Amino acid sequence: MTGFSVRYDLEAAERIGAAIGAVLIAGDIVLLSGDLGAGKTTLARAMLKARGLAGEAPSPTFAIVQPYAPPEVDLPIAHVDLYRIEDEDELIELGLDDYLYDGALLIEWPERLGGEGWPGALSLRISGQGDARVLTAEVPAAWGARWPFR
Repeated sequence: MTGFSVRYDLEAAERIGAAIGAVLIAGDIVLLSGDLGAGKTTLARAMLKARGLAGEAPSPTFAIVQPYAPPEVDLPIAHVDLYRIEDEDELIELGLDDYLYDGALLIEWPERLGGEGWPGALSLRISGQGDARVLTAEVPAAWGARWPFR
């Protein structure tokens, strides 16, 4: 696992999310952590836009899982918000593993996964506010040469 950290503002968040979204492949999991309002959904929206989503992606806070499939995007992606999950048993009902057969997962509030979470996932942690945000990534070996920031 490789570490990466960068200071950024909201404008740069679009570029960062787009670069990560452009290299997503089936089976990828991106974990997005940070406080309320940190910018997790902004990064996820940029990733979805990079895969062809034309409109604005709604926050999946109430739906919990917001799936996107071709022709809306070129890779099936489920945008997941676990904020309202209170018990690990609720996760089984979501069937998140099923999305990985031919698509990717973008998961906000992965802390709710409990236990070990998802080994091999790209972990993005946002801290700070406004123009003083810091994105810290734990980049798994599976991302290898695909990681867009060197």
